[in-house]
Amino acid sequence: MPDPPAHAFSHEFQVPASAIDALGHANNVEYVRWVQDVAGAHWLSICPTELRDQIIWVVREHRIRYLQSAFAGETLRAITWVGESSGATSLRYTRLTRAADGVLLCEAETTWVLLDPKSGRPVRVTAEMVSWLQPN
Repeated sequence: MPDPPAHAFSHEFQVPASAIDALGHANNVEYVRWVQDVAGAHWLSICPTELRDQIIWVVREHRIRYLQSAFAGETLRAITWVGESSGATSLRYTRLTRAADGVLLCEAETTWVLLDPKSGRPVRVTAEMVSWLQPN
């Protein structure tokens, strides 16, 4: 996975008790949720409000590497950025670290597909969208 660029989006959140499984740490399904949540937060931070109802992103594929456990009450930092975009798809990278010590807990590569919500059909990622996703 490449290093995050200067324009990478990040936010912090606390691991809720509801994320903890029978082994006493965050369930792997929660990591998937967090990867999706930070992608959505990033998109909402860059997409003009008037365009939000005209397009929607859906996941085609997640590749996730679980490296360390997260525990209830810990503050995590999610960092995400978009690599290449081609046609209707974009490759997004995400890292989840523990905020207190910077330890890498999880990293993911997700292929997202841009859809027209009315037709459900893929639409091309425009040059304008790429400039939002990958600012210079």
